[in-house]
Amino acid sequence: MERRVYEAAVEGSVESLLKLLQEDALLLDRSMVSCYSETPLHIASMLGHENFVLEILSRKPELAGELDSRRSSALHLASAKGYLVIVKKLVSVNPEMCYVRDRDGKNPLHVAAIKGHDKVLEELFQKRPEACRVLMDRGETILHACVNYNQLECLKLLVETLNDHEFVNSKDDDGNTILHLAVIDKQVEAVKFLTGSTTIEVNAVNANGFTALDILAQRKLDMNSTIGELLRCAGARSLKETREPASGTTKTRTGSIITSHSGDPSNQGRERPEKARKKQEDKWSEKKRNTLMVVASLIATMAFQAGLNPPGGVWQDDSPKNDASRHQAGCSVMLTQDEISYNLFFGFNTTGFVASLSIILLFISGIPFFKRRFFMWILTVIMWVAISAMALAYLIAILGITNSGNSMIPWYASTYVLLGWIGFIGILILAHIVRLIVKMIKYFRKLMRDHHGEPQVRMLR
Repeated sequence: MERRVYEAAVEGSVESLLKLLQEDALLLDRSMVSCYSETPLHIASMLGHENFVLEILSRKPELAGELDSRRSSALHLASAKGYLVIVKKLVSVNPEMCYVRDRDGKNPLHVAAIKGHDKVLEELFQKRPEACRVLMDRGETILHACVNYNQLECLKLLVETLNDHEFVNSKDDDGNTILHLAVIDKQVEAVKFLTGSTTIEVNAVNANGFTALDILAQRKLDMNSTIGELLRCAGARSLKETREPASGTTKTRTGSIITSHSGDPSNQGRERPEKARKKQEDKWSEKKRNTLMVVASLIATMAFQAGLNPPGGVWQDDSPKNDASRHQAGCSVMLTQDEISYNLFFGFNTTGFVASLSIILLFISGIPFFKRRFFMWILTVIMWVAISAMALAYLIAILGITNSGNSMIPWYASTYVLLGWIGFIGILILAHIVRLIVKMIKYFRKLMRDHHGEPQVRMLR
């Protein structure tokens, strides 16, 4: 019987529903306590069967409050599909369902806004306007949802209807306003609307201390682009500009001396970017530390195994007394056959092993020097040594086990690889030198600016 009523819901057959109810008057009550994840009302609402929905609600209005396995009500489903007639009937029967959030933290107004059904959204807003102020899981408002899903008409409807400065400037858990999100997603029309028709704070900073103009620069977009022009016209400023000292002048009626000082160090607008920069540096140090630790552990493991199992293996027994090649069980075969190659392999392998162990030991020693960039740079150089040593040990090992024939291919291949490796390391070193020179130039330029940036004295008449 229950299966038949679900089939009737899928078909939207009111006639079949009435016939089934004649056979079992408690059929709708049973659907409320059955093990099915959805009620017939859910199915009919999702498929847009208006007459079927009206018939069910007239007989069992309690079904409007039932939730499916995803904690979605019939109102959620009808709002998502944009069925205005069904939405009106559902919300008239149980308007409190506007506040109910599904498993994803969205109520029916959120769903309607995300799908861009502005008529449905308007109907729900008229019934329960406060439901639009319910936050989603990440602290996002319904306005954030409109921008995230590029639903400009719904955004305009809500902003103009609410006319709430504080709500328009709400931030999510990442500190982003809707203007931040619009710039991130390069939504020109949304930025134009927000900067021209709302009371949005164009210089609001997110959790990282960035304004909308900073985000535009970070995404490598032209600052003179349409979005950039809109932000500039609205008075937007970048992080660097907000940190520049504002020269204050005091006007007097008589001649006086006015001094322009560099900014107040206790300025709150400066503290937040500094904290954001410090937070970014800490994240960088932590990521670098984890990466070095993992790579050092892998190199130490490889070097340890290569030391105990050298190329060619070890002798399994002692050499006969009359054998010219004297060897003992457990000794390296490569040492007996090619002592020079083995010594080189042993030296490079040991260098890589000790270098990687040194990095591991420094990290687990508990000394917090790894938070400083200079020491992280030293550890990176040690890692270069370890990796290069292991690469050379590998080449020697390969040559040691392939030199029995007359082929020169292994020698040529090893030579080319070695030259390529040296060239690659050289490029890295050159890049770091150039980077260091650029930093030094910027540092000295800053010193020169600070030296010549003495307070200026002006006379006002």
